Amino acid sequence: MKKAELFDFVIQYFEETMAIAETELNYGNAFELIVAVVLSAQCTDKRVNQITPELLKRFPTPQKMAEVESAEVFDYIKSCSYPNNKAKHLVGMAQKLIELFDSIVPSDVDDLQKLPGVGRKTANVIASVVYNKPTMAVDTHVFRVAARIGLSTNAKTPLATELQLVKYFPEELISKAHHWLILHGRYTCMARKPKCEKCGLTEVCKYYKREAKK
Repeated sequence: MKKAELFDFVIQYFEETMAIAETELNYGNAFELIVAVVLSAQCTDKRVNQITPELLKRFPTPQKMAEVESAEVFDYIKSCSYPNNKAKHLVGMAQKLIELFDSIVPSDVDDLQKLPGVGRKTANVIASVVYNKPTMAVDTHVFRVAARIGLSTNAKTPLATELQLVKYFPEELISKAHHWLILHGRYTCMARKPKCEKCGLTEVCKYYKREAKK
């Protein structure tokens, strides 16, 4: 099967089985989402959604978050992974938002990466979810699922995976495809025990074909 045909098959499958695909992080505006995505690094969305209500009640704007020491933010996020670093990143991010962007979360991926705690993956999430830009955020789920199915080939880095995915997914579907792959990796194609018996992609999946021969 040619690569374009594989992508067509995968798109058709997800369109039929996951017509609605969106972030599981709770947010009300761009600032709330960028806070949530910074917190979500190596932490579950479920845990982040437990943390953000009180955090954002106390710090609803960049101005409120920028004026405190990171230790105060730490008290609200200590149940997530790496709270010390994330507290520093959140305060620094809020300060830079004010300094560089007049408190408005930018839509440009390069501009977003000027904010502390915001790497390419986080920038792509914000650009995609908030501004509906055709950006593909590659987290561990996307990286794994793309490689297993065969959507990416010999990609050693998230960036290499991203470039292959945006080449073949139609531009208008890239934002949605990002969530397809994340949710598929989170609930079906898990790292340790993938639920291949419940997956409709086994017909084309390189991982399944390899494992089935063992």
